Amino acid sequence: MDSRAIGRRIAYWRERRRLTQTEFGRLIGKSKRTVQALEAGDRQADPRLSLLELVASVLSVDLLDLIADRPAVERVDAVELERIRTVLQSHALITGSDDADPAEPLPVDVLRDRVRYGWTAFQASHFASLGRLVPELLVTANRAAARHTGDDQLAAYRSLSMALQLTEAASIKFGDENGLATIAGHRAVTAAERSGDPVIMASACRHLADAMTHDGQPRAAADFAITAAGRLEADLKTRGAEGLSTLGMLYLKAAMARAVAAERDDRRAAHDARAVPELLDQAAEHATELGGDGNALFTAFGVTNVRLYRVAAHVQLSEGADAVAAALEIDNDARAALPRERRAHHLADLARAYTQAGQRERAVETLLDAEEEAKEEVRCRPRTRQLIEDLRLLGVGSAEGRLRSLAARCGLPG
Repeated sequence: MDSRAIGRRIAYWRERRRLTQTEFGRLIGKSKRTVQALEAGDRQADPRLSLLELVASVLSVDLLDLIADRPAVERVDAVELERIRTVLQSHALITGSDDADPAEPLPVDVLRDRVRYGWTAFQASHFASLGRLVPELLVTANRAAARHTGDDQLAAYRSLSMALQLTEAASIKFGDENGLATIAGHRAVTAAERSGDPVIMASACRHLADAMTHDGQPRAAADFAITAAGRLEADLKTRGAEGLSTLGMLYLKAAMARAVAAERDDRRAAHDARAVPELLDQAAEHATELGGDGNALFTAFGVTNVRLYRVAAHVQLSEGADAVAAALEIDNDARAALPRERRAHHLADLARAYTQAGQRERAVETLLDAEEEAKEEVRCRPRTRQLIEDLRLLGVGSAEGRLRSLAARCGLPG
């Protein structure tokens, strides 16, 4: 075994678990000096398998994550999701009340910068960092909202809502199946209402609609987003790019919710499918009003993003050929100007469209393009990993070797 490589992996996971070398040493029954030697890969500290098994257990990782020569897959893992859940289920976060920590609340400008940093990391597809950032951000934002007064308190509620929306978005990325995104989404809406800011309210509503769709409630999600748009539209249209962008995103999320609902085998499915293009057209009107592409309040909203959503909606409706045709209408330069996460997400959707259209070699090529844009979007997202598994079962002709290599980089079994 390569002791230096193993040491680097142990150090990486220890730091992700927020353990000092002293704390980690206590947990495995070793001194800090021994931990230092272990992480440095010193030959005299070459670990026995029994110790590595204990280390893996303490760090809550698979033993192969420490000893196998395979690429690390950067994702928010189950331990970090559980840490986020613990914070969301704390008395302070549930009630919006103060905690017992004597620390002074963060100034609202510092808090706003930290929230902006988290959203910037998300849009850059630096997802692994969110597992460490989000729990602390939620605690500090809630504390600021509970302790500040006046305009500072309203600003703190805006930041708290945006932090909860970030929690919701990250939870969906990593396939949380236990309602974490919906919990965060509901609390984001509550914080937004307390802020009194219609832009933050609209942003929180569009994220909750996304969470509700993910949680198996697409029709309720569509109705919620459309109602929110109607309630807030007058105020949003006076708020410039942020107002129009959040308003347009409500219609995009409603469109995707209807597309998901249309998959259901019931009498309302056809009605849901017919509503999708109408909702997309409504979003397109607001994009035209906006006058160009942008990223106001981390929406990436504009004409180009509406076109990306048209592709995604066709894919959701299993209209692969139509999705491929819609993708041809997207300007390459305009797509390249979007945030990395959005570009990679679109390419993953397009790969699914090619699969539906029977062009499986093109699907593999497109997945590789998505990986080049943002490897986390391909290697970490459950929905993309499932597509890779589907392609392996279906067969991809001359792209077999490239698909096999991609599956290995995703940590999928051979």
